[in-house]
Amino acid sequence: MRTIVHLSDIHFGRVDWATLKPLISAVHAAVPDLVAVSGDLTQRARPAEFLEARAFLDSLPKPQIVVPGNHDIPLHNLYERLVGRFTQYQTYISKDLEPFFIDDEIAVAGINTARPTTWKGGRINSEQLHHAHDRLASSDRGQLKVIVTHHPFELPDGMRSSALVGRAHMAMNRFAECGADLFLAGHLHLGYTAHTATRYNIAGHSALVVQAGTATSTRGRGEANSFNVIRIDSTEIDVERVHWISTAKTFRRAAVEQFRRVESVWVPA
Repeated sequence: MRTIVHLSDIHFGRVDWATLKPLISAVHAAVPDLVAVSGDLTQRARPAEFLEARAFLDSLPKPQIVVPGNHDIPLHNLYERLVGRFTQYQTYISKDLEPFFIDDEIAVAGINTARPTTWKGGRINSEQLHHAHDRLASSDRGQLKVIVTHHPFELPDGMRSSALVGRAHMAMNRFAECGADLFLAGHLHLGYTAHTATRYNIAGHSALVVQAGTATSTRGRGEANSFNVIRIDSTEIDVERVHWISTAKTFRRAAVEQFRRVESVWVPA
């Protein structure tokens, strides 16, 4: 069994500082085999914010998979946004915008969906798909296959499909070919789970989508700060939602959802 702690939308520059130390303690208490951070480490991609994000990541367990979000590209400096792009992110966080982790039980591909030419949205291009597909397809020892992006592949009811990552349908068909099992993302500041078969009609394939809320931002959009603890083996996935309890100044488990694999389809247990 493997344990992944899934964090998202940290937003240094708009952080509730009361959550930081309890969050770090809660992540360590989960004893993760991997920490996955699905973007938006900063609010405005300023050096001071990236320095705070770097210190935060250094305080968490290793190994880590970290991908950028749209807030990790400079907003107000047009030259830095269009030319510098991910310079600050790569200076302070990681030079690798497409990280990959593999062990005997899981293979995890991070994909950068943030784009300097869009203010909020994101997309995946053909080159990224080919690269991630080949990495995941090469893991031939029965590992459970995980994709980490900032922008989501599924949405809560009532949200417009324009909020999906661009080229989502093309990407999902490609990922189904290599047997992707689990998609982790953020961006919406809402935590939920879904199945890819609800939106993507791909015969014999239904992966699990797990969204993380914002772990520390003051922009909770009606939800408490939260993160996910995901426990995985070859046929089962448990998703534990951990919420910030402001009155107690601590993070506590709020709910657990369990799923099992039936052939190539993940269903509620």
